[in-house]
Amino acid sequence: MKSITILGIFVADLAFFSKKIPARGETILGEDFVVGPGGKGSNQAVAAAKAGGQVNFITKIGNDQYGDMAKKIYSEVNIETKNVFISDKFSTGVAAILINKETGDNAISVVPGAAGQLTIEDINKAEYEIKNSEIFLTQLEAPINTVIHALKIAKSNNVKTIFNPAPAAKLDKDVFPLIDFFTPNESEASFYVDGEINNEEDAKKYAKDILQLGVKNVLITLGEKGVYFENSKENYFVPALDLKDKVVDTSGAGDAFNGAFAAAMCENMNVKEAIEFANKFAGLSTTKIGTANSMPLRREIENLT
Repeated sequence: MKSITILGIFVADLAFFSKKIPARGETILGEDFVVGPGGKGSNQAVAAAKAGGQVNFITKIGNDQYGDMAKKIYSEVNIETKNVFISDKFSTGVAAILINKETGDNAISVVPGAAGQLTIEDINKAEYEIKNSEIFLTQLEAPINTVIHALKIAKSNNVKTIFNPAPAAKLDKDVFPLIDFFTPNESEASFYVDGEINNEEDAKKYAKDILQLGVKNVLITLGEKGVYFENSKENYFVPALDLKDKVVDTSGAGDAFNGAFAAAMCENMNVKEAIEFANKFAGLSTTKIGTANSMPLRREIENLT
């Protein structure tokens, strides 16, 4: 079976639920508190594995209880952990997630911890797995030089690359040509263009500017609206799964999309089929609390009509 290698961070998600997300200087009483596995790369790895992919994950965790949480979920979903490096010097990262219980909207602060110490040497240890993957997927929570080094290894070995620019950060112009599929959400996409992207019309207007940076395909995820796709040959919009009022927590939905998209591309689905599959997967993830723990199983997607 073709494999997916994902580079990213693991953090423990500390999720706080309340009727609203507090404004600056405001204190409010919350209603619930959940601790679970998170971090964009880790969430994407769990999503890809649950969606049916064979996943190698590259990260760094601490030798502590949150690190044990990471090892537990990877064992449960059969993620290859040969390149999950354990640090005695740094503790496992954490993320504080404030969630509006009424709408599912969220605000997040991430402290990467050990994963922020991923080095180029660590990537070199994982070179065999990267080279022999069908897909390489990464984001921007790990140190940027480490991420770009891994991207270069993947691209020079003809591995298909998916780059989720989250959180958005300035990239040198020679990075964009290494990217086969660029998958920002609307705010991340806005960072790379001279304008604001909020809807399908905006995405259509600015997608060409992103393609001109050198990426081969751009997928702009627009939350509950859907996904806009464009490359040099075609463009189209794929609406999101209609969930009526079932949404409880949107945190991790972008990660669910990216992981499921990678898994679908490994199965030789065409891009539109892969986006449709990933949309369903991401949609279902918003109907449960948590990030990694909210990722649906493959059979749940297949049971959707």
